[in-house]
Amino acid sequence: MLLFFGYAYTSSLYAFFGIDAGTIGFATQDLLIRSSPALYLPAGVALCGALVGALGYHLATRAAGKGGPGARTVRRACWAVAALVVPLLVLGLLAGFEVFDAGPLGTPLLIGGALLLAVLARMMYVRGTGAPYPLTGERAALGVSVAIIVLCSYWAVGDYAQQKGTADAEDLAHHLYRRPAVVLDTPERLHLGWPGVWETALPDVDQGARFRYRYEGLRLLALSGGRMFLLPRTWTWETGNGLILPFDATVRVAFHPG
Repeated sequence: MLLFFGYAYTSSLYAFFGIDAGTIGFATQDLLIRSSPALYLPAGVALCGALVGALGYHLATRAAGKGGPGARTVRRACWAVAALVVPLLVLGLLAGFEVFDAGPLGTPLLIGGALLLAVLARMMYVRGTGAPYPLTGERAALGVSVAIIVLCSYWAVGDYAQQKGTADAEDLAHHLYRRPAVVLDTPERLHLGWPGVWETALPDVDQGARFRYRYEGLRLLALSGGRMFLLPRTWTWETGNGLILPFDATVRVAFHPG
């Protein structure tokens, strides 16, 4: 799961710059580490929801166990929650068939949330009567519901990882000064002609000088698989270009901040 979310995040981030993540060739460990930005918010929301659900379940079972008005209140609350299930499922299916636009996360959140509410409402209702949950004839339905909830959660987090990658790429594009600046020396002229990148012919101190051209105004986007992925410091989505060069003895590279 971490590998999938890491790839979804990384793929959408570099796709914004016109680079396929497979071209960069990140290792499995790199993708696992890169999954963290896409998981902080979903994991935090899930844990907070689990905490609220556990507290609500505890209070509801205590109230139902005392009988009388408390038990009736819990049953009414369960019926009220169950009444939301069908509308949410219908909205989720309609969003899935693109009858209306609910956003990338709309369909999995509506369907998964509706089934989660149904399971919780049924569990509290049955526990309020003192019977064990699930009942004998409900185990198969509970198993299918949980499987769909897990699938929707996986779906929603994957879509969020893609959105997060695109959002971070947009932010990086407007703040490329955060990336290391690169001074690149090459033995041959690259004929870039990019705005913000200037070329300087190095003085031929001796006839055996290896590097003859210097390029400044580049920013390091990624370094992986023995290759550098460079962008001009004035890169824009509409007119931007990218440069891929081997990170070896064929070029001379200097990095500096800012």
